[in-house]
Amino acid sequence: MNPPRTDARRHHDPQARGFASDNYAGAHPEVLAALALANGGHQVAYGEDVYTEHLQRIVRSHFGATAEAFPVFNGTGANVVALQSVTDRWGSVICAESAHINTDEGGAPERMAGLKLLTVPTPDGKLTPELIDRQAYGWEDEHRAMPQVVSISQSTELGTVYTPDEIRAICEHAHAHGMVVHVDGSRLGNAAASLDMPMRSFTNAVGADILSLGGTKNGALFGEAVVVINQDAVRRMKHIRKMSMQLASKMRFVSVQLEALLAKDLWLRNARHANEMAQRLAEGVRAVHGVEICYPVQANGVFARLPLDVAERLQKRFRFYFWDEAAGVVRWMCAFDTTEEDVDAFVAAVKEEMAHTHR
Repeated sequence: MNPPRTDARRHHDPQARGFASDNYAGAHPEVLAALALANGGHQVAYGEDVYTEHLQRIVRSHFGATAEAFPVFNGTGANVVALQSVTDRWGSVICAESAHINTDEGGAPERMAGLKLLTVPTPDGKLTPELIDRQAYGWEDEHRAMPQVVSISQSTELGTVYTPDEIRAICEHAHAHGMVVHVDGSRLGNAAASLDMPMRSFTNAVGADILSLGGTKNGALFGEAVVVINQDAVRRMKHIRKMSMQLASKMRFVSVQLEALLAKDLWLRNARHANEMAQRLAEGVRAVHGVEICYPVQANGVFARLPLDVAERLQKRFRFYFWDEAAGVVRWMCAFDTTEEDVDAFVAAVKEEMAHTHR
């Protein structure tokens, strides 16, 4: 049978690569194949399909017998839905100042969820019990938003990774104060690959209550999930997901992507490769005089400081973002489809531009 005709045209160079974001990458071929398998015929809408049902079994294999997945459209939606489900109207969330929920979600947790973020400066993007205590007080003070949740990112926005013991200490400390622990896991797979441990080892096994599980940055076309681990910590998740505009009518197409990633080892293969490319990139630029690596490279991101004029010229050759333009810090991200040739070409460009500046 001939494939269906399409009048769509390719409008980009499929060989083009950059280091701006793992969101720039396309979908993994195995994910696209899974979408095709899920297509055709009719399936019950709004999550009552067989793909979403099957996803529950897969998620429980990763996050324990009590885990339940609620597929959503995107990462911000996952965080907003998750945080709403574990806070009251008077509640607040303690997070790192660099946290995605604070810096990159357009105020959505506060505007859409109606909660208050209590931020803490951190040297490496990671919270500790001591840092949490800077904001963990005033539960009976009606003049202060009540701290009810600690939210951590794994891996962090600075590319660092919590160890299981570090997350266990946070969970024990938070629970002792009656607070819930949320994990923003948009790059949870990269953390697992870095630690060489299953995801359960630093989520349900150490006391995390709820997490946002990423798919898009790890090879999905679109789609994430809120994973509830502690059922006693959440309230009315289905209703919150709907009113937050995160309930997909054709949910099978979100669920089957997560199934393709999680059923076997695709999620780990993709994350491990992205991490390896980041290590290759870091090793390459570390040897270039005048380039400083700012944070430990533990996942798939490299944060570096270099002269402003060099960064601006490099941006004309490869896409990437400034992290802190005033300080000259840039962020270079690797994805599942980043190749060794991509990295080597970029490192060569860094060397060329630095040499041009020195001349």
